[in-house]
Amino acid sequence: MAKEKILLAYSGGLDTSIIIPWLLENYDCEVIAMAGEVGIDLDHEALRAKALKCGATKCYIEDISEEFITDYIYPTLKAGAVYEGKYLLGTSFARPIIAKRMVEIARKEGCTSIAHGCTGKGNDQVRFELTIKALAPEMKIIAPWRIWEIKSRDEEIDYANERGIPVPVTKENNYSMDKNLWHLSHEGMDLEDPANEPQYDKILEMMVSPEKAPDQAEYVELDFEAGIPAKVNGEALAPVDMLKKLNEIAGRNGVGIADMVENRLVGMKSRGVYETPGGTIMYAAHRELELLCLERDTMHYKDLVSHKYAELVYFGQWFHPLREALDAFVNETQKTVTGKVKLKLYKGNVLPAGTTSPFSLYEEELSTFGEDVVYDQADAGGFINCFGLPMKVVAQMKKRNGLLD
Repeated sequence: MAKEKILLAYSGGLDTSIIIPWLLENYDCEVIAMAGEVGIDLDHEALRAKALKCGATKCYIEDISEEFITDYIYPTLKAGAVYEGKYLLGTSFARPIIAKRMVEIARKEGCTSIAHGCTGKGNDQVRFELTIKALAPEMKIIAPWRIWEIKSRDEEIDYANERGIPVPVTKENNYSMDKNLWHLSHEGMDLEDPANEPQYDKILEMMVSPEKAPDQAEYVELDFEAGIPAKVNGEALAPVDMLKKLNEIAGRNGVGIADMVENRLVGMKSRGVYETPGGTIMYAAHRELELLCLERDTMHYKDLVSHKYAELVYFGQWFHPLREALDAFVNETQKTVTGKVKLKLYKGNVLPAGTTSPFSLYEEELSTFGEDVVYDQADAGGFINCFGLPMKVVAQMKKRNGLLD
């Protein structure tokens, strides 16, 4: 009987480095590794060599960076989706694109199972597995963290050392991190106590702390076309190059730190620090343009949609019919979100410094405190009488029944 083929989501980090030998020790199988390159320049030769040394028969390294930006980041940006008011969803929307490519390779290689290194406490297990279920419902899933005897990252390090497997962490420096072109997340160690201030000088990689940013403000200008960034400081850039450029600009100005205690899908709270420099600029600029170009009721309803959209992405439901349906609404709202936004960056702060658009709904003649000939202020009295009538009727009822002080 032929050995079972298992495709493993592989990063070369602690978890996936030991999962290859663990699978070989516990299954009669062949392991094929796949690393998804989402904007981070991986050392292909070294990563492939390590996977093969650990026991994999093949190692795919897939550059899906541009698709990651255009098909996952941009839809989320257009939706204005932010989880719990802080998290710009960097890991959340990276998992489904990796899992989608895994399904494609698993079918190409004739694999019957897909394995991942996500813990049984985290959100990523859900994101990987819901994508697999949505795209390959027949595929078996192996999640070692839910079935093996290893109970901690320290025990993982021991397991690796016993087998001579090099890992990129030590017991003294054992943060759980996830990096892509959009963000870098940090969890674990001292961050597990929300009372501890993050050691920014120790953990930050994509940016400097606000204290180390220049004393002089820097301006950056973004052009949008139908809700999508098109130019930076007047220069048209491809999606990957644009995000790299914005990461540099925001990073040197200390822009993009989010320190938060969040509600995981599995029910517990967790504390993480996220670096999202370029993404923070994109979101800030996009919001300023929407404030100028979207009509009030549409914008307020879109804010409700943004909240739900963020939940769907965070909960791993990227391929859920509801998210796809919400895209239709969002895309309709973005048809007039075109224009230029200037931002002022200073020591971690992002301040609007001017917005223009051919679709602007701002009419100075209507808004002015000066004299105008287009608005009759006397009209407001009748409007308020009608708008406030339900409240007045309730108050009259309360007064009749002695309920109004």
